[in-house]
Parts: sequence; structure tokens; C-alpha cells
Amino acid sequence: MSEIPADLRYTKSHEWMRTLPDGTIEIGITDHAQQSLGDLVFVEVPESGRKLAAGDTCAVVESVKAASDVYSPLAGEVAAGNPALATQPELINKDPYGSGWILRLKPLAGASAGGLDAAAYAAVAASGG
Repeated sequence: MSEIPADLRYTKSHEWMRTLPDGTIEIGITDHAQQSLGDLVFVEVPESGRKLAAGDTCAVVESVKAASDVYSPLAGEVAAGNPALATQPELINKDPYGSGWILRLKPLAGASAGGLDAAAYAAVAASGG
């Protein structure tokens, strides 16, 4: 069973969101997603300053099995991409909710990290969604 921290918000496309003290939203892929992909060999993170609409592809993760897009769960401007993933993509496999974060997003005014709570996301993951 995948780990699903109760303090995060989730999307049906397997991204997680954490609101940081400065108001930025940290985004990554879930434990379920990284387990499905297998060992990651490359991560393309977005550049700081890039503007994203909700649902835009914001990153790409590649494993020995497949490549998968990561989608922005809300509109905003990229505050930072995780520079460690350039040389250590396996951080997502080892610590998807910690050092394996992919980007930090400064949300547009009025945009908030809605999404699913842990129980609702667990149902999505269990259904194979």
C-alpha cells in the first residue's frame, strides 16, 4: 500500500500539494505514482519564472519503464524547480513527499490548493485511477 500523508492535498493525476509558510505551493508526485513508474532515471523540472495554468504540463519524469507528464494543479508562477533532481532523480523514489519535491509554485491571486484529501485520493489510487 502506498503512503498517503493526511496533511497534503492530491490530484486525480497523482500530484501532491503542500502549502508552505510563505504561501508557495510545493508540488510533487505521489508515492503511488513513483511506485507505478519504477526507478526514475531523469526528471525535467520547470524553470523559475515560468507561468502555468491549472492543468498545464509542468514537468516530465522518466523511468526505465515510461515517461510521464506532471501537471500543475493550479495556476501560478514557478518560484523554484528542485535542482537536486537533475543529478539525483531517484530522490522521488526514495522520498516522494520530502526531498523528492519537483517544483514550488507562487499561486495566482485567488488560486488555492484545492484537490482531494488523503481519503479521497486513496480511493482514486485503489481504483487504479
